[in-house]
Amino acid sequence: MRGSLWPIPLLGVVVAIALGVGLPAVDEVLEDGGGASPLTFVFGGGPSAARDLLAAIAGSLISVTGLVFSLTVVALQLGSSQYSPRLLATFVTDRVVQLTLAQLVLTFVYALTVLRTVRTQDASESDYAFVPRLSITVAYLLTLGAVVALVLFLGHLARSLRVETMLRDVHDEAVDTYDDVLGTDPPGPRSAVRLPEGPATPLAATSSGFLVEVDEQALAAAARGCDALVVLDLRIGDSVVAGTPLAHAWAPPGTDLDPLRRALGTAVELDFERATRSDVAYSLRKVVDIAARALSSGINDPTTAVHALSHVSALLGDLVHRRLEPVEAHDEDGVLRVVVPQWDLPALLHVALEEPLEYAGGSPAVLRRLAGLLRELAWRAPEGTVDDAVREGVERVCRVAAETTSVPSEETAVWRRSVEDALAGTWAPRLHPHGTETG
Repeated sequence: MRGSLWPIPLLGVVVAIALGVGLPAVDEVLEDGGGASPLTFVFGGGPSAARDLLAAIAGSLISVTGLVFSLTVVALQLGSSQYSPRLLATFVTDRVVQLTLAQLVLTFVYALTVLRTVRTQDASESDYAFVPRLSITVAYLLTLGAVVALVLFLGHLARSLRVETMLRDVHDEAVDTYDDVLGTDPPGPRSAVRLPEGPATPLAATSSGFLVEVDEQALAAAARGCDALVVLDLRIGDSVVAGTPLAHAWAPPGTDLDPLRRALGTAVELDFERATRSDVAYSLRKVVDIAARALSSGINDPTTAVHALSHVSALLGDLVHRRLEPVEAHDEDGVLRVVVPQWDLPALLHVALEEPLEYAGGSPAVLRRLAGLLRELAWRAPEGTVDDAVREGVERVCRVAAETTSVPSEETAVWRRSVEDALAGTWAPRLHPHGTETG
């Protein structure tokens, strides 16, 4: 529901129908025998003028709604082709977009619903003329609100198409996911999961997709019935292929694992695309995609890549203070039954560096920012968590710089030394070489 565009606009349609039915009934109660309303500053025209006004409101709003959102989708498609196709999901979940669409369709449906209550007196019929003056006045006010919402939406759209705004939105999305999934508790010592002795039985996936959610408690209940321990092979966000092992189970010999297989099929949620609600690596993946796309030969925008890598550094720096631990589920007796692996810092750093390093050749500014990213991560990470990965990363950055750019060896030596100093808890001030920047 949170990731769909339609719930709030659909709620607007329901509200519009309720208002379109309820307010004309209020008008009938308020109206005197002559067709006048005791309220001041309400619509004062006749049935013909009321119909023309409501028809104009409905016709113009549905046309504007279709035109604006058609142009918006075209603009976002162009933006997604330049930055990342996965950014369209961020647009769909944008509350401003949802509320604007709700305002437009609410006014349209309300005008149509009120239009059906306008009656013209006919000499051959006993019905008297009826003009729902309060209802038409509300339709006029809703139209003014729709115009204001349209203007604000166009300004919001212009800001949303800027890459800096997209990066900020993905960054905020990532922090929300970290808070929901990882919490705010700092990392601490943790004992490794001890697996039972003996061979494990692989449990195959029954369908394909991306792993987006796991109901650990339901799976733990099924594992308790089989006296088994289930350890998933894949993390949230990994690709699952039907027929391949999704998990392994340790159970007493001769145990019937069919109930556990059925429970695994229902407790594990797969989808055709990754979702941010439980996937701590997906938002980072989006930012890395923007950086990699900016470095492509067709776009060649190293400044955007530098800005994206700054967000990557901030996200990794946030994650070093979170508890990146496997999710464990115990049964009612406290026995460990389910283990779901989690992304760790070296794996996330690999996601952050792999593609930017692949395409950063010949771009000194990007390589300097990558070296700065590693220095910042080395400074913020607890001792021993990513030391080897950071050292390997800075060596790769220096090697690419030496092979593809004219960056002097003295500068790459500074990169290595600054990373080692940060790992040792020292951040010495230094002057950047003339004409360089770190983002």
